[in-house]
Amino acid sequence: MNNNKVLLTGGAGFIGSNYVHYALQNTNDSIFVLDKLTYAGDLKNLEGIDAHSNYHFIKGDICDAALVESLFEEHQFSKVIHFAAESHVDNSITGPGTFVQTNIVGTFTLLQAAYKTWMEAPNTVKNEFEHARFLHISTDEVYGTLGKTGEFTEKTPYAPNSPYSASKASSDFLVRSYFHTYGLPVVTTNCSNNYGPHQHKEKLIPTIIRKALAGEPIPIYGDGKNVRDWLYVKDHCTGIHLALEKGRLGETYNIGGKNERENLYIAHTICDLLDRLKPKESPYKEQISFVSDRPGHDFRYAIDATKIENELGWQAKENFESGIEKTVQWYLKNTDRL
Repeated sequence: MNNNKVLLTGGAGFIGSNYVHYALQNTNDSIFVLDKLTYAGDLKNLEGIDAHSNYHFIKGDICDAALVESLFEEHQFSKVIHFAAESHVDNSITGPGTFVQTNIVGTFTLLQAAYKTWMEAPNTVKNEFEHARFLHISTDEVYGTLGKTGEFTEKTPYAPNSPYSASKASSDFLVRSYFHTYGLPVVTTNCSNNYGPHQHKEKLIPTIIRKALAGEPIPIYGDGKNVRDWLYVKDHCTGIHLALEKGRLGETYNIGGKNERENLYIAHTICDLLDRLKPKESPYKEQISFVSDRPGHDFRYAIDATKIENELGWQAKENFESGIEKTVQWYLKNTDRL
């Protein structure tokens, strides 16, 4: 029996909750979810696993150093999977202070607690924690924006363009520094845009579905030509698990779906699916409405996932068309989540 105790931050959020379900189905780890339950965290995302013997929920803030230290002391976690983050770019433009606190100070608090628990001294891991891992989940937005060609690799210089991406870049650098200065056993992943079940309603794909079903204008920024590399969340979970178990310490792995799509294409595809799955008198596309672009809106993201594919054997199973159909069907069955 594997008695690893895992501290999983932000486990009531979108990607975190999908990983909790994945881990409880595919590992014997004891999963301790720490989540503040802000607007982005929802216990509905964790429904159905309350009775699982390896699942434990703790309501709390990763910035609360006393709480985090006491949890490490009590449970002696051997792994940390750090999902917790403020992630909505628009919110970072209107209220950047929260992003600095959660994404930077919160990450620092976790690193300090892990160091205190796992290390005898800089570059000396305690014997009982020789297999400890701190996996930091980050984003491709730290790399800035791309033109019409090229892809982000792990060697792409950081060039964040929003308070959100700047705060995530800062957290990435803190994690890196704890490896190079103290020898803390860390791994970082930078992912492309996720989509799938449990995503917060403020994000692009749930917004398109919600507005379409409500008969309201479907807002698309600018001319809709901005491009994102879309990654189905359950494919992301398999990559996270591989990085946690097999990733080289101190390394970064980019995880992307190789599914570049323009925002307008996303809207058209969802409308076409709804025309088929929940038809109404007029096509849903007629509701698409273009709105003023947001400040600092990156034109294009695309990830080169060669490193995680070659080193760890990861592959995305879903293409965008198969993943988006599963996603739309999930939201049609769970319209309360919109």
